Amino acid sequence: MARIALQSVRKSFGYHPVLHGVSIDIEDGEFVILVGPSGCGKSTLLRMIAGLEEVTAGDIRIGDRVVNDLAPKERDIAMVFQNYALYPHMTVAENMAFSLKLAGAPKAEKDAAVGRAAEILGLAPLLGRYPKELSGGQRQRVAMGRAIVRDPSVFLFDEPLSNLDAKLRVQMRGEIKSLHQRLKTTMVYVTHDQIEAMTMADRIVVMNGGRVEQIGRPLDLYETPANLFVASFIGSPSMNLIEGEVARGDGRPLFRTTDGLALPLPDGTNAAPGRRLVYGVRPEHVAPAAEADADATATIELVEPTGAETQVQMRLGEHLATGTFRDWPIGRPGERIGLRLQRDKIHLFDQETGERLDAARPRTAGAAGRAA
Repeated sequence: MARIALQSVRKSFGYHPVLHGVSIDIEDGEFVILVGPSGCGKSTLLRMIAGLEEVTAGDIRIGDRVVNDLAPKERDIAMVFQNYALYPHMTVAENMAFSLKLAGAPKAEKDAAVGRAAEILGLAPLLGRYPKELSGGQRQRVAMGRAIVRDPSVFLFDEPLSNLDAKLRVQMRGEIKSLHQRLKTTMVYVTHDQIEAMTMADRIVVMNGGRVEQIGRPLDLYETPANLFVASFIGSPSMNLIEGEVARGDGRPLFRTTDGLALPLPDGTNAAPGRRLVYGVRPEHVAPAAEADADATATIELVEPTGAETQVQMRLGEHLATGTFRDWPIGRPGERIGLRLQRDKIHLFDQETGERLDAARPRTAGAAGRAA
């Protein structure tokens, strides 16, 4: 196992910069997930840790060594790719043992390492099969087993589940998380799927445009997003965001939009009247209510039952909003519905900078701030 430290890491392809001074500390044995939209630089950063891309500036440390100039084979890492990269003419056992064969390991050592990895991953009955005889999930487990037999200090995963169907992705998420709990080895995992990040990571690094927007535990990012990007990216369905300003109403401040919609502000909000903000509330923190008790009324536009919950798209003044409700029936398109907002779950962001107003809600313990 090993600690990883990225210090002001930059990457440019020619004159085109893609990473802008990324600094991240990953503790020994920690499971950290890099998440963000396509093109944000997360896979490039992972490849730089692996030694598959050169560092333009800054330092990458694995353990107590700066590894910028070390070849991948000298970094004591193992990488699991998106496309499995198995040799079709080799059996499962031969694929898993290939790196040890290249290293000249004795047969007994190879067999023992493959046997241990096969037991961990449930591959023991499949060791004599070829990749074409395996399902997608089994092939991914073989790729993981090939990494495990090397007993590396760091595991790197580059979107390993993106080629699997939805049910298999859920199963493999649990298997990878269980693998980390067994091995307790440092893992860095790249995905564009924030559900994968939320369910698996010890900490999440949210990236956008080659920069780190926020680093923190999954629930910290969900409960106290540092800015509008994190607020909109973390959570599914995404947070409802409405532009407006602070106004006075009946002796207490409220949030008002240009079309006259008035919404309650969290207790303790001290933003000055006239300050332009973005008002955020997650769909699961909106509840149907009798009109007399409602904070606002909306017109239903679309009802999407999903089983345990129902997602409802509504017109709130001139704004589209989504609610996630457990009550049924909710109503039909075109009908009016009263809404009650959970006030201690309301988020406020500065409209100009996109940064969170900390006065909107106190940060939870362990919440991480923004990185350079």
